Amino acid sequence: MDTSTRRRPLRVLLADAAPMQRSGLRMALTGAGCEAVGADAAEIVIAGEAGDGIEAVSLARRLLPDVLVTDLGLPRADGLAVARSVVAAGLPVRILVLAEHDGDEHALGAIAAGAVGFLRKDVPADELVRTVRTLAAGGAVIAPVILARILARVAEALPAPETTAESALDLLTEREREVLVYVARGHSNAEIAGALQVSETTIKTHVGHVLTKLRLRDRTQAVVLAYETGLIKPGV
Repeated sequence: MDTSTRRRPLRVLLADAAPMQRSGLRMALTGAGCEAVGADAAEIVIAGEAGDGIEAVSLARRLLPDVLVTDLGLPRADGLAVARSVVAAGLPVRILVLAEHDGDEHALGAIAAGAVGFLRKDVPADELVRTVRTLAAGGAVIAPVILARILARVAEALPAPETTAESALDLLTEREREVLVYVARGHSNAEIAGALQVSETTIKTHVGHVLTKLRLRDRTQAVVLAYETGLIKPGV
């Protein structure tokens, strides 16, 4: 093929504490997995690798890859913290979070942090390659089984027609609304307690009040409601 018409390679940054896991991702993205999407597609190259969250953010700033593929459970700073840092810095980097388990709260936390993709770590190579290409092209991907559950929860969490979003949030105190924002951004009780300089028990109590007042079943529904009401917006 004429080099003047060859597509620019897609540059990917890998972040995982396990060298073997990074090796597997590297092989999937640059080897057999790429062949499954056609020889005329843009080549995928690994721009860099990181073993912890702090290093991942540093390399993202320096290398500006098209896509950052990060493990959720990174040391020093987890995948959610990495996503938040990249988004806060305004970097033109699309983020894919990989997790051991497909829990709804993990997926919603990743989305709230600014990620545009969420998959299990055991995703087939060809699906991983397609996802990276989709994200690089401006799309978003959530594993179908997770997305189906989230959509069902969105429907459950929608307020009744006679209840406006503002009136629902009016039931909360200022501190409870503040806690809800942290929850919706994917922060744990311990992280919220540290940010607000109160005990973790106090935060658990606030979260319980939020769920009770808004008639929500769990934190996942709280995240959905926070988005639905406009209390927070993706990546903010």
